[in-house]
Amino acid sequence: MAMQRREFLKLAGIGSVFLVTGLGRTALAAGEKSMVENFTFVQMSDSHWGFSGAPVNPEAAVTLKKAVAEVNALAKRPDFIVFTGDLTHTTDDPQERRKRLREFKEIMSGLLVKDVKYIPGEHDASLDNGEAFKEFFGPTHYAFNHKGVHFIALDNVSDPTASLGEEQLQWFGAELAKLDKNAPLVVVTHRPLFDLYPQWDWATRDGAKAVAMLEPFADATVLYGHIHQENHFMTGAVPHHAAKSLVFPLPAPGSTPKRVPVLWDPAAPFQGLGVRGVAAMAGKKSVELTEYPLKG
Repeated sequence: MAMQRREFLKLAGIGSVFLVTGLGRTALAAGEKSMVENFTFVQMSDSHWGFSGAPVNPEAAVTLKKAVAEVNALAKRPDFIVFTGDLTHTTDDPQERRKRLREFKEIMSGLLVKDVKYIPGEHDASLDNGEAFKEFFGPTHYAFNHKGVHFIALDNVSDPTASLGEEQLQWFGAELAKLDKNAPLVVVTHRPLFDLYPQWDWATRDGAKAVAMLEPFADATVLYGHIHQENHFMTGAVPHHAAKSLVFPLPAPGSTPKRVPVLWDPAAPFQGLGVRGVAAMAGKKSVELTEYPLKG
């Protein structure tokens, strides 16, 4: 389904793409002052630290470090960073899982921006209901405010059935009940909340309930990871934006018989990998999403 209300602007020479999305699209009444202050943040996702597989990414041991360096080199330093899951690659060994989480955290400590928000992916949390993740990064779902924008992080991975669960949905509803329906809202999660391609686990079993809760809000935007590619989708008036991976891209939904990583191209190293910048601006009807591909 094509996304509505979008405008792409490809900038020659740098490979970035600016996407105008729905957050802040409610027009201000005459004389009304916006409560949103200008700020930017960065979305990173799906580094799968601990993954190895030369045909897919022979430089998997350095790709996350490269991403950290490139975020540090951004011309405008973001206020914070949100990492939308699959920090590490799955392992059945609880000690190895903690080792990978520890190594990941050490690499991320190299970021110049020290305010980093984390949510787990299924590779981090589905085998132990998020226990190891919480030891290193705290709660798997939470909420916070930043300069007039309310953020809600949802966990749709700790439950191995790929569900949010009734308890979290009740908490989500209680958080939403505190907000003005015209207030800007960003929801971050790992799996898509809608049925993008359930055959490939690109869905949340009870995600439709969360999406329905967002329908009354004029300025809700969802950011997620999991599918290892940029994707933009509308459910009603709510835009959903998937981020690129930091280890390997995956094919477009249903474009191949199986969900298998796209093989490494030596002529175009790091192709399909990248981070995303998000800018919120006072008094504007939109925010800008800027895609920053990793450089070869």
